[in-house]
Amino acid sequence: MKPHFVFMAIKEHPWGREMLSQLISAGLKPALIIEEDSEVGGIEREKFEFRIGDNEIGELISIQAKNNDIPVETVPIHNDEHCMEFIEKISPQMIIFGGTRIIRGKILEYGEKRDGVLNSHPGLLPECRGSASPAWSIYHDIPIGSSCHFCSSEIDAGDLVGKREIGMKRGETYQDACYKTLITAATLMKEALEAYSKGELNKMRKPQGESPNPVFRYDSDIEKESILKMKEERYACYVENDSAAAAIGEILMIIMTIIMAAVLLRSFT
Repeated sequence: MKPHFVFMAIKEHPWGREMLSQLISAGLKPALIIEEDSEVGGIEREKFEFRIGDNEIGELISIQAKNNDIPVETVPIHNDEHCMEFIEKISPQMIIFGGTRIIRGKILEYGEKRDGVLNSHPGLLPECRGSASPAWSIYHDIPIGSSCHFCSSEIDAGDLVGKREIGMKRGETYQDACYKTLITAATLMKEALEAYSKGELNKMRKPQGESPNPVFRYDSDIEKESILKMKEERYACYVENDSAAAAIGEILMIIMTIIMAAVLLRSFT
C-alpha cells in the first residue's frame, strides 16, 4: 500500500528537491507539499546551496509538484498555527520532513498518533546530532554518513530506521561530503517509505542510544576549518586509511610466510 503522506520543506531547499525527486521516481508521491517561504528559510537554503556546490540535484520543487499534480501550500513558517489546518484536511498517515527548521508541537503530536514523522539527517546518529553535521564530522574526525529517523521532541534523537556510512577519499572536498550526505539521506528516506509500503518499517526501527557528543550548532569557524581540513587532507577517516592498513597487513603476512619458509628450508639442510 502506497503511503499517504504530507511532505514539508523550506521553499526550493536542495534537501527537499533531491528527496522529493527520489520519492516520486519510486512511485511515492506526497498528497500535499507544505513549503516554508521565509527570510530565515532562505538563509538556510543558501547555506545548503553553498555546501553542495554545482553538483546535480532534483528539479525545483515547484516544477516537480506541477509535473506530478501535487498540491502545494506556502506558509511563512512551519508551525502549528500555519500548518495544522492543511495537515488535518489531508489527514495523512505520515509526515515527512524534507529540509525544514526544527519543528515541534501539534505537528509532531499529530504524526505520533498515526504512523509517525520521519526525517533524514546529514550525519551518523547518534554520533552527530544537530546542525552542519558534515562540518562537525570532519572537525571531530567522525565518519561521514546519513541517517533516517522518527522525529521526537528531542533534536535528532528519535528511533532510527536507516543509517549509512559514506566513504570519503583523499582529494574529495567538503562540498563532496555535503553532497554525498544529501543524496544518501534522500535514498534512506525513499527506502524507509518503501519499507513502510510493504509493512516492514517497524522491523527496521531501533533506538539510537546515547550520543558521545553534544547536540552541535552551526558555527561558521568550524565550517571554514572543515573546508580547510579536507583541502589539506587532514581528515582521519578516509577510506584509504583502511585500505592501506589492509594492504600493509597483507604484505606483512607475505613477509612472515617467506621467513617461515626460509626457516623450514634451513632446518632441512
